[in-house]
Amino acid sequence: MKLKRRGFPGGFNRFRLMLTLGLAVVLPAAALIYVNFSQLRAFERDKVLEAAIHRDFQEMLAITEKKINKKAYMMTEDARNLFPSPDTDPQEKEKKLDLILAQSPWLTHVFLFDEKSLVFRSQPQQMGDKYIREEHERLAESYHVWFSSEGKMMVEGMHKKTRPMMFYTGPTKRAAGEAYIMTALFVLPQLSSDRVVMGGVTFDSCYLQKTFFPGMLEELITEKMIDQGGNPLAMMVYPADMDMGHEVKPLAASAGWGEGKPEVSRNFDGVFRGLALGIKFQGTSVQALGQTWVHRSFLILACLSVLIIGGLVLTKHIVSKEMALARLKSDFVSNVSHELRTPLALIRLYAETLELGRITTQEKKQQYYRIIRKESERLTALINNILDFSRIEAGRKEYEFRNTDIAELVRNTLESYRYQIEQQGFAFEENIDANLPAVPVDREAIARALVNLVNNALKYSSDEKFLGVKLYRENGVVKLEVADHGIGIARRDQSKIFEKFYRAGDPLVHNTKGSGLGLSLVRHITQAHGGEIAVESTPGRGSKFTLSLPLTSATTQPAVS
Repeated sequence: MKLKRRGFPGGFNRFRLMLTLGLAVVLPAAALIYVNFSQLRAFERDKVLEAAIHRDFQEMLAITEKKINKKAYMMTEDARNLFPSPDTDPQEKEKKLDLILAQSPWLTHVFLFDEKSLVFRSQPQQMGDKYIREEHERLAESYHVWFSSEGKMMVEGMHKKTRPMMFYTGPTKRAAGEAYIMTALFVLPQLSSDRVVMGGVTFDSCYLQKTFFPGMLEELITEKMIDQGGNPLAMMVYPADMDMGHEVKPLAASAGWGEGKPEVSRNFDGVFRGLALGIKFQGTSVQALGQTWVHRSFLILACLSVLIIGGLVLTKHIVSKEMALARLKSDFVSNVSHELRTPLALIRLYAETLELGRITTQEKKQQYYRIIRKESERLTALINNILDFSRIEAGRKEYEFRNTDIAELVRNTLESYRYQIEQQGFAFEENIDANLPAVPVDREAIARALVNLVNNALKYSSDEKFLGVKLYRENGVVKLEVADHGIGIARRDQSKIFEKFYRAGDPLVHNTKGSGLGLSLVRHITQAHGGEIAVESTPGRGSKFTLSLPLTSATTQPAVS
């Protein structure tokens, strides 16, 4: 005895699916909301985010100081390598020091001290500035006294360092107001350690303020943004002894600093002793950022419940869409069955009539033969569409591209359908440009696409029966247009008619049997050739389908959704 098993009703299956998905989403989301809520309250209470940002700021300032110092060392070493020997003639020393100034415009003063004398040179073009001139005279005198008394001890101290250099910083005056200079002292590597010889360079205060510090700050901030992203940062360099209780006036700052105090600061401990680095976010504070983050997180938690409902609604929509697709497939099977049965019945009927010898006139026989041929062609086209669709769905559809006389291909395809077009009473207009170039296409596929478009025009034209086919070249592509004066396509359906199984809602469409695959195949064929398919239509006034094919072969075939 055969046992038949009945499936659960569709409504029960849908309810079970909704219940399962609801539990799978709601319970984990509720747990996530509770855990996140507890963590956010702890973050808000303990200011964990602000502390983490401050730690990041301290680390960035340490890296910034290290890189600024490294740059200053490199520039100093470059200048040191150009220094003359202390044993050179005094006039030759001056010339070589002047040459260093010419090659290094970022220096204001250079000098060379030995046991006998101090040669002190300054930028010639700046000596017209009274502040530079006074600075030249003051430093030349004070350095000579200083080096003469403590030079030996300073040289011995520098020789004990990995990099035999010493840096001295301090304020100075310029026409624009208070400024800042940095002087680097060094021993010459080619000399023995027992000789009291020192060279030195003084960095130009304007260069430090307007070029060196801003450039380094911008470079480091850009690196930080590339590495981590997030809110834009701003950094500044300022005198370390400045009263932080008042507005901080930066010596140099990156873009976007604006006004206000730094969130985190760090004193220079090496080259630029006496200065400090400051960092903050542009346009906001760490405290405000932390509060915003907490509030935003609470808002996200509040939105989770809405998202859960939205997820359930979306699930219902997907289930409904799948059920609609299942209905479309069922309609497809029914329509295809009818489409197959009708031509087969006609072929069988006329073949039996001919076989029984009931037709005596040759003219009537020819008419029956034409009907049999027409129905067999219709049957072949339908089967080919189904087979092509099956290959596309399985991902096994392949195209063979060959340079083809596209005009001859379109002309021959239309010629084979001319009788059918005229028999149905259509006014036929064919417009094919001469001298079209060869196009790399799959002949059979393009012919099938054209046949599907022509069949659509024939099936969905009721009152004004017109069919126009145009082939021409435009903007580097070959365009094939198929136009009719049929029922047209509503705007809401124009974006869907290329989907598989889809049929428009017009009554004539539903009363006309079809598989719903023709336009889907046309789109796939066109895309496989690297082209596009477009439609222009007005309900009640007809439609025009335009198939565009590139003049170069498609290298890839797009997947079908």
